[in-house]
Parts: sequence; structure tokens; C-alpha cells
Amino acid sequence: MARNGALRRAGPPVVVGLALVLGGITVGYGWIVARHLRDDARQTSALLGRVFAGLNDPGPDAATDALLDLARQVRSLGIPIVVTDAAGRITALDNAPPSVRADTARLRAWITQLDAENAPVVQPGVGTIHYGAGPTARTLTGLAALEGAVLVCLALLAAWAYRSQVAGARDRLWVAMARESAHQLGTPLMSLTGWIAYLRENPDTTGAELADHLQADAERLERVAKRFERIGRPARREPVGLGAVAERVVSYFRPRLPTLASPVALALRATGPGPTALGDPVLVEWALEAVIKNAIDALSGRGGSIDVTVDAVPRTARISVRDDGPGVAPEVRANLFEPGVSTKPGGWGIGLALARRIVEQQHGGRLLYRPAPGGEGTEFVLEFPLVQERDGGRGRGDG
Repeated sequence: MARNGALRRAGPPVVVGLALVLGGITVGYGWIVARHLRDDARQTSALLGRVFAGLNDPGPDAATDALLDLARQVRSLGIPIVVTDAAGRITALDNAPPSVRADTARLRAWITQLDAENAPVVQPGVGTIHYGAGPTARTLTGLAALEGAVLVCLALLAAWAYRSQVAGARDRLWVAMARESAHQLGTPLMSLTGWIAYLRENPDTTGAELADHLQADAERLERVAKRFERIGRPARREPVGLGAVAERVVSYFRPRLPTLASPVALALRATGPGPTALGDPVLVEWALEAVIKNAIDALSGRGGSIDVTVDAVPRTARISVRDDGPGVAPEVRANLFEPGVSTKPGGWGIGLALARRIVEQQHGGRLLYRPAPGGEGTEFVLEFPLVQERDGGRGRGDG
């Protein structure tokens, strides 16, 4: 695991280093191309000057000497050239590889290869001219191949670095989920431990007085188990009354809120069990609980109030959770729903990320953050597609 972590940390520097190498090769490649083009222009100009000099020389053999000198200069450029007559016989050969010159079969194969690279030129009175690439072209081709190889390596390394980053994020998410599961189980277990301590201190307490509280904690444990059974499975699709879900979550949190030092008040505004959305009631409850728990944590140590409102607008069922806490710093808002982002000391940053995944990816809704006017407090809105019911030709939500 440590070795994998070291490799993931080394990935970005290696990618940057390889990118710098590729950039250096590109710059060098451009410089070499420009230099070769200048050299070719200079050599061509020199050849043309010698031809003009021979043509302007009044001597009887000046033109012939100029042409012979031109032929020597062309040979010196290193361009492989083979001239064949109408019968296919080789009449001239320059700049051929040594291993080809001594073998007729190899020479014929080499000529075929030249023709595949460049179409031969037919010159009346001379024959067919077969030619290949000069040293400049071969150098540039090699540099292009090297640059392509470095680019492929860079792409492969970038893909590896991306996969390593995704694997690292997945590992962090699994750690956060493990902590979240411990937290989910810890709340009812701590509550049960508290009731056991209460019974020991008050042995005359009847079971009827605590039955509802104990049953709530037992049901809570059962719901937590069902939640983690849903991970990795398709979300169910059944009518979910958001008012009933909100009532259940608020009823669980209310008796467990601080009432003495820094009290927290939790209020619910809903007109009934609706409105109705289509989804998985266990996951919807989990998302709402994560948002309300986030509001409770924001008021920890300072107290305040939390208002949960359930309503519906055309085609959308909503649950709004608003608190009068310190709000969210502007620099955190852009990444508020990312796993691992938390404004609380020791926070795990999984609650809001999990809530958004449930609402948006598994239910086709939206989880929105709205800062309260004046910067004090926050509001989160869970929106779900509203289940429409026929009532005289008009659609309406429950409640």
C-alpha cells in the first residue's frame, strides 16, 4: 500500500518531466528543420549559380563541365538515385547502401522500395530515374518518430497517473465510508448505552417509559443496516412521501439534541406525508439525515435553530433545511460537495457528498446550497421529481 502511494505521488512529477522532455524535443525539432531548410536553400542556390556560370562561360567545354559539376554536386547531397534504360538495365547508380550494390536481387528490391516511397521520373533520352529521400528527410523522419514515441509515452503515463489518482480517490472514499458506517452505528449504540446507564441509576424506572426510545434506537440500527445493503445496488423506484420521511428523521434527532448548554431547536413545516417522489425511501432518508446532521454540527457549541420545510412546486418536490449557523466560507463553496471536504475539525467530508450522490445520481434530482442573506446561516434544498396524480385532468402532489 505504501509503495502504491509512493508511485501515485511520483506520477505527476514524472508526467511533468516527460512533458518538459517532449517540449524540448519539439523545440529542437523545429530548430533542426529550420537549419536543414536553410542548408538546402544554400546548396540549391550554389548549384544554380554554377549552372549559370557554365552557361555564361564562352569556352567550348564550359557547358559540359558545368553539367558534370552539377552531377557531382547532386551526388554529394546524398540522395539515392538509380537510372534505368527502356530495357530496365541500370545505367547510373549513386548513394546506394553498400550491402545493396553487390547483390542484383537486393538492388532490384531496393529500387522497388524507392518507387514505393517516391514515384519515378521518366526523362526522355535518359531513362527512368528512381530516387529516395535525402539525409535531411531521413533525419527529420527520425526526429518525428522520436517525438511521436515520447508523446505516446506521455499519454500512457498520463493515463496511468489518472488511474492512480482515481484509485487514490476511491481508497479515500472507502476510508470515509468506513468511518461513516462507524458513525452511523455509533449514534444508536451510544444512545442505547445511555439508556442502560439511566436504568442502572434509576432501577425503579418501568420498561414502558423507555420502550419507545429503545425501539427507536433498534429501528435506527435496522435502517443503518439497510442503508449499507443499498450501496452498489440500483436504487428502488417506489412512491416516497417526503413529509413522512422528514417527520421520521426530525423525530429521531429531536430528543438527542442539546437542551442545556448551547441548545439546538429543530422545527418541521410539512402539511402531511407528501409530496410524493419516486425513489428509494431508505436512501432518501439517508440523504436528508446527512444534511440535517450537517446543520446540527454547524450549530455545535453555539446553539441555534434548524428549520426543515417540505413543499412542492410544479413538477418538483422539495425539502429545505435551513440553519442560522456561521455559514460556509466562500472559498469552500465551490468544493462543498466533494468527498473529503469538510469545514469541521476532524470532519470526514462524506455526508454532503453522499447526499448529493443519492439525490442527483440515483434519483435524478438536485441538491442545492444557498447562503442565507447577510452571510449568517445556510440552506440546503433537496429537490426530487414530483410524482403526478390524475385529478380531474390536473397533476398534483400528495399533501
